[in-house]
Amino acid sequence: MGKEDLATSKELKVKSNGQMGLHLRYIDLFCGIGGFRIGAGNAADELGMTSKCVFSSDIDKDAQDAYEANFGERPSGDITKIDASEIPDHEVLFGGFPCQAFSIIGEMKGFADARGTLFFDIARILDVKRPRAIVLENVKQLRGHDKGRTLSTILSILDELGYWVDFRVLNALDFGLPQKRERILIVGFLDDTHRRFTWPSGATMPKRSLESILENDELVEASYFASPKIRKSRRAAVKGKTLPPGRSVWHENKSGNISALPYSCALRAGASYNYLLVDGIRRLTMREMLRLQGFPDSYKIVCGYSATRKQAGNSVPVPMIQAVVTQVFGALNRDLSPRQNTSTSRVQPTLFKL
Repeated sequence: MGKEDLATSKELKVKSNGQMGLHLRYIDLFCGIGGFRIGAGNAADELGMTSKCVFSSDIDKDAQDAYEANFGERPSGDITKIDASEIPDHEVLFGGFPCQAFSIIGEMKGFADARGTLFFDIARILDVKRPRAIVLENVKQLRGHDKGRTLSTILSILDELGYWVDFRVLNALDFGLPQKRERILIVGFLDDTHRRFTWPSGATMPKRSLESILENDELVEASYFASPKIRKSRRAAVKGKTLPPGRSVWHENKSGNISALPYSCALRAGASYNYLLVDGIRRLTMREMLRLQGFPDSYKIVCGYSATRKQAGNSVPVPMIQAVVTQVFGALNRDLSPRQNTSTSRVQPTLFKL
């Protein structure tokens, strides 16, 4: 990619006939290290459209550093302190917001129920700026959080604000990544554009092998390798079990059971450092963690191991986001529709642009 940064290379797209495709402006809330932004750029590229991020926000300084190094702009800080009227106009709102309980839940106050949560900041921005579409991401546990009342309140508030909304739990494994990462995606449209939207399945998408993501152990720094004691205990735990052919990631669940898998379980920001071990001997490198989330190797790593591990664990799977956003962008433009597969009628995004 040379000196051209990720934002420039993905956001300024001219169709092959010299005509500019539909231009969409979007905002990137709780942006982390830019997974939504890369996915949106790839989606626009897939459709021959142009897109531009006009505002981004994240409170984490390390994430801001990584985002700035890769996209050339520093995200704004605490979104709760930013007036909605100060945010530029936009057609699409992206947000990977934290899962929080609603303090007044059950009193059926609608929009007011969201006060005190970060979802309220999404709602107040939607109320003022009225973007045509929204794409929100959260952990799959949101579906059952607080006995389902949290998700129900979110959907009710979005409906109150005039949005048609729908949600799905999608798995990164189905979108070309060797990582089992299930996330809930919420999509909303302000008008009947939703009639042109379909959820992607990813069923026929090309898969990236675990081997293509993992580095040669001989080139990995010694600090990544687990202690002899940990390695011995892992070997004892899988003794007698059938191991997958080739390389694997050994996962330790909450009960201490060890499973050797041909893919990685979900990266987790707060998990034990030995929660995932490559071939039972070492931790994932920073580049490997980003690859597991679909980030290109051109993505610059500017933070230390702990910060990057947290960022990767909090990020969105880029190809999965790209697949959803491609459908959203296509629905917003009557003259463009995602490339269809005759057997699945679902978009197959371009993956892993390095």
